[in-house]
Amino acid sequence: MTRTNDLHGARTHEEAPGDAARWALDSWTMTRREFARWARNPLGPLIGLLFPVMMLVMFALFLGGSMTVAGGGDYTEFLVPGLLVLTMAFGLEGTMTAVTRDLERGVLDRFRSLPMASTAVLVGRGVADLIESVAGLLIVLAAGFALGWRWHGTLGAALAAVGLLLLLRAAMLACGVWLGLIVGRPELVMAVQILVWPLAFTSSAFASPEAMPGWLGAVAEWNPMSATATAVRDLFGNPGAAGTSWASENALFLAVLWPVLLLLVACPMAAARFRSLSR
Repeated sequence: MTRTNDLHGARTHEEAPGDAARWALDSWTMTRREFARWARNPLGPLIGLLFPVMMLVMFALFLGGSMTVAGGGDYTEFLVPGLLVLTMAFGLEGTMTAVTRDLERGVLDRFRSLPMASTAVLVGRGVADLIESVAGLLIVLAAGFALGWRWHGTLGAALAAVGLLLLLRAAMLACGVWLGLIVGRPELVMAVQILVWPLAFTSSAFASPEAMPGWLGAVAEWNPMSATATAVRDLFGNPGAAGTSWASENALFLAVLWPVLLLLVACPMAAARFRSLSR
């Protein structure tokens, strides 16, 4: 079904039930567009991939000797799962920047005028970022292994940990697309990104909630990033997964619940916002 915008002359194309193949093809075309953009300008993605490694080296080598883990254990093994979680969360900025740049340059309006699935642009952006996230995970895991991190569980548990990390990443990507469509300008992305840092540092990514002041430890235990970090540490068999609060004891449940709730909110809101552009 095609709908014409009388004010701007743009057309949006809404998917019919039989258009699944066309939707998948359009989404893959948009994904390939992102790959081509990375190939033309590899510096940005490269910095994004290496930034978590730099943080890992700084915390593991410079601060690791003074850090303790509740219940004992090696701090590097505690740190790597937490930093993997932050790597998934910090991708929010890159997604927002790409969306706002396309929006500001009118690229999204041009795509909306083409005979293509209306949400393929957003899906292509998300798939490309998710593939980049897999590369980021592998790089951080390799760097952690070089610094002494090891996983001690089964292969199935390790794959489940990676699945939780990618689920969190998918939720953050959906939020990034939605927020990017809302803020509209690249210079406003930093204002949103600044809000992510307090959320990251009030989690259990770098320190055990047991080592924090009572009120801050309670906040950290209920932080969505802490839920994923605790569940991933448990699945990898790394120290720091134990806890006495309900949130700590049910971290795996919360690590699935929080991202799913974010996806259920952000995905339809992003699609609705995209369809309403230039109206």
